[in-house]
Amino acid sequence: MARDYDHLFKLLIIGDSGSYITTIGVDFKIRTVEINGEKVKLQIWDTAGQERFRTITSTYYRGTHGVIVVYDVSSAESFVNVKRWLHEINQNCDDVCRILVGNKNDDPNSKVVETNDAQKFAEQMGISLFETSAKENINVEEMFNCITELVLRAKKESVAKQQQQQQNDVIKLNKNSKRKKKCC
Repeated sequence: MARDYDHLFKLLIIGDSGSYITTIGVDFKIRTVEINGEKVKLQIWDTAGQERFRTITSTYYRGTHGVIVVYDVSSAESFVNVKRWLHEINQNCDDVCRILVGNKNDDPNSKVVETNDAQKFAEQMGISLFETSAKENINVEEMFNCITELVLRAKKESVAKQQQQQQNDVIKLNKNSKRKKKCC
């Protein structure tokens, strides 16, 4: 059976409970997007930020290509906890793509985390920031496209680096395999 995608990536959504549409336990979704003519299938693992699943989430980091860290723009505490989530990512993942998402951005009257503050923090961390509303479907598609592009670029760079390393190894082997003629 032929695959209906060119790439398969695992994404993890983490953040404080209540920062986004929550699930009971760990939710798993499949989403296919097209980036530059390539079909990318995303396995999206949503841990819902529930503390009782905290120990389980470390196993969900395995094989993850990208992490979406979500905070609630109407909760200063959830924004402060982003540092803890980023630390957890660093503890559990090697060289994974990350983005920061301020969700619930549909009610300006309840917003307490200013965009400028979140942007400065994201820049310090070297990650992109998106403000979204899952409820109103604002910026959600753009956010998924961004993380997918980051992961796809990282994969292509990794493959190119591996190919270059293999080519270098072959050159070294060829240099070493030339025998010098010795007398008797």
